[in-house]
Amino acid sequence: MTGPSAPTGGTVGYLTKRFPRLSETFILDEILGLEAAGVPLRLFAVADPGETTVQPDVSRVASPVVYLRNPAGPAARARDGLSTVAAHARLLARAPRRYLGIVAYILRERRHRSTLVNFAQAGRLARMLEDAGARHLHAAFAHGPASVAHFVHLLTGLDFSFAAHAKDLYVTAPDLLARKVKDARFVLVCSQSAADELTRRAGGDTKVVLAPHGVDTARFAPRAGAARPPGAPLRVLAVGRLVEKKGYLVLLEALATLERRGVAVTCRIIGAGPQRALLAERAALLGIAGSVEFAGARTHQEIAAAYQDADVFVQASVVLESGDRDGIPNALLEAMASGLAVVASDVAGIPEVVAPGCGLLVPPGDATALADALGRLADDEPLRGALGRGARAHSVAAFDRGECVRAIVPLFTAAWRRSVARAVVEEHRLAPVAQGARAR
Repeated sequence: MTGPSAPTGGTVGYLTKRFPRLSETFILDEILGLEAAGVPLRLFAVADPGETTVQPDVSRVASPVVYLRNPAGPAARARDGLSTVAAHARLLARAPRRYLGIVAYILRERRHRSTLVNFAQAGRLARMLEDAGARHLHAAFAHGPASVAHFVHLLTGLDFSFAAHAKDLYVTAPDLLARKVKDARFVLVCSQSAADELTRRAGGDTKVVLAPHGVDTARFAPRAGAARPPGAPLRVLAVGRLVEKKGYLVLLEALATLERRGVAVTCRIIGAGPQRALLAERAALLGIAGSVEFAGARTHQEIAAAYQDADVFVQASVVLESGDRDGIPNALLEAMASGLAVVASDVAGIPEVVAPGCGLLVPPGDATALADALGRLADDEPLRGALGRGARAHSVAAFDRGECVRAIVPLFTAAWRRSVARAVVEEHRLAPVAQGARAR
């Protein structure tokens, strides 16, 4: 990937919740894309996810990762605690009015344990960013990471930005979200539906920027192989964390409906999560355990091969009572780029991706409608082929990862240069005063 050369004399801090996390490939892709485009990143994460399976592409990340919550043991955490206290003492001594004003704001409006944790981490992060010469801080999520970044901004004046995706957008307190948007330099969202929702919550603020995650259209590409043999079961694939909002219980009900209708289907579900035992039990109760495989966590490379062995991809997302929902699932884009016909729920940003001629949309939570759509595709190979070609063309034209990352690079470089220019102006403004003091 080509892009502007790296600025010198400063860095952009990039803060995420957990890194590297197997399921958050969009974070990894964005980091790699920004680094390749010349943005000088310094990576920070609230915690290490401690996952045993790691995406191989993590080895390509240039910046080391610094964890705000040290995983190395009690002694290391004690040292970090002392470092945090020292950082806050320094901030208090440097700007007591500013610091005490933030404390008053917390006591008045944000008396939550999570707020205190975020504030404590922000003090230590502020010191690390200063030592790194950071000129801007970007948070990868609108909840915890953006709260830490916002406190860094309030404590130091450092410009910050953040991204909002799905759960972090829909379950964050609206007033807090609006305040973060107000104080941020810019806010990235991955779908128009999320942009509309965030703009509404923020009172029409125009800092919201539509920035789809994109997909690696070279890695995820159609297979060149034989078509499904006549009479063979329809091979259905679903990919994503085993959590409620992904709608796997609905998918299992749809598969059982197809079984009762005499439609031969096999389903492979790739992903790990807290619903694993529940889903296996439900599949057994529905009598479809023999045709459903729970494949566990897989790397990007393994998932790319799985798309090429499937006939149809299903994204059965639902909206939870808490408001949590998917935005634009990465797996959906990957499946479309792989040339698969897709069946997906009409939820959040999904209809922006599954445009007419690219797949079939069904109401969320409707197992019968999902079964009807899968049954239709099982009986119509030409339709599957046409939808797969349309999905591939649409993903390449609108969601190519390289193009998506290149579109946001100017936001980061402009933020960095703006901060450098402001620092130079401030230095020149103070220089005559210092010279006059020496003359006296």
